Amino acid sequence: MLSERELLMGTTLVLRQVQVLEGPDRPPSRRDVWLEGRCLLGWDLPAPPLASGALEVRDVDGSDWWLAPPLVDPHSVLEDPWLGRSETLESLAVAAASGGYGTVALLPWARPWRDAPERLSLAWDPPLRLVLWGSFSLEGADADLALHAEQVAAGAMGLAASDHLPPLALLERGLRLGEMGSRPVLLAPRDPSLGQEGFVRERVEALRAGWPTDPVLSETLPLQTLLNLRAAHPDVAIRLMNLSTADAVRLLRGQPNPPAASVCWWHLVADCGALHPAEEGWRVRPSLGGPEDREALIAGLRDGVLAAVAVHHLPLDAEEQLLPLDQRKAGMAGHGLALTLLWRELVERRGWPVEALWQALSWGPSRFLGLPPERLTAASDRWVLWDPDHVWSASTERSGSLAANVPTPPPEGWRGRVIASGLLPEDRWALPTRPPC
Repeated sequence: MLSERELLMGTTLVLRQVQVLEGPDRPPSRRDVWLEGRCLLGWDLPAPPLASGALEVRDVDGSDWWLAPPLVDPHSVLEDPWLGRSETLESLAVAAASGGYGTVALLPWARPWRDAPERLSLAWDPPLRLVLWGSFSLEGADADLALHAEQVAAGAMGLAASDHLPPLALLERGLRLGEMGSRPVLLAPRDPSLGQEGFVRERVEALRAGWPTDPVLSETLPLQTLLNLRAAHPDVAIRLMNLSTADAVRLLRGQPNPPAASVCWWHLVADCGALHPAEEGWRVRPSLGGPEDREALIAGLRDGVLAAVAVHHLPLDAEEQLLPLDQRKAGMAGHGLALTLLWRELVERRGWPVEALWQALSWGPSRFLGLPPERLTAASDRWVLWDPDHVWSASTERSGSLAANVPTPPPEGWRGRVIASGLLPEDRWALPTRPPC
């Protein structure tokens, strides 16, 4: 952390030769970037006058860092915004901003279920943006349709079902009524009756570990149903939530115009062939796949078959984490680690260009939600500064989240972190003191 933080509160920072990623249609470039507190003044400026109250201009070598637009999470879960032991609205905001996320879309999965206009009133203070999915069915019970038009009028950015496919009769009726208009409908291609209560895909690695297995058909059969429904209702903006198998990716590749589909970040960095049996991350939904599933998901994301990476943050508290694995709620927390682990996996190990990673984590999710893509603009506080070499651990740098179900850190700590952002107060920055170029 900065050793003389009190001097920075009124200081204009000039980050020299930062690698800047402006937007989806612009290649990266090196720029001198000017910051006044949390405000991005601009780049390549002639020495501008100091803002009111500024004490000095300080040069910092930023040649190893990246300045980029915020990330976008197309779906996550917050069950109790005010009294939650595993996460609250406030702690989620800090965790999201610490991980570089400027926009988070929350599913209606909550207590009470967010299925009516009066339950769609959650909001964050700018510059963070919270958007809400409305509910496809009342109470998420898949017995009756919720009030679709009323939820959209109240600000719901779309409608979402639960973590499995609703009954076909109810789904068909809701799509045929079309009260959501042009807003997206988010559906999970999953049939729990075919899952046999397993939580790892039916692979040799899972059988060796002794975990109860979940057959691939529990995803591919409902996916085929959804593809048929989309053909019957081409005007409905169907979105597929959290594809997890190589077979599902192959099904999408066979479509002339496949629906937009998301993939959970954890399925891109972990599989049942590489995860140690004692590590966190086995109990997720959809089930964790094998190495070939992960490779297919990464390939599908790289060539556009999959449209967006979701955090699908589903936090658990420390008490829930003590339950046996087969009795524990399925889910992983991840806003603070998604960029860190995906940078290592996709950029460092596989050579992805940085703009391809931002397409998966920011611009693709924006399009998935029907929002304009994030861009860097002058005089804005929606920016993140990323240092791929910053080493940190949860014990030394706060992520803000209350969740206990996070990946096990390596002994040497994590590498790669958002070190400053207009989304965060300056006292949470991890910007190190470095000499000028």
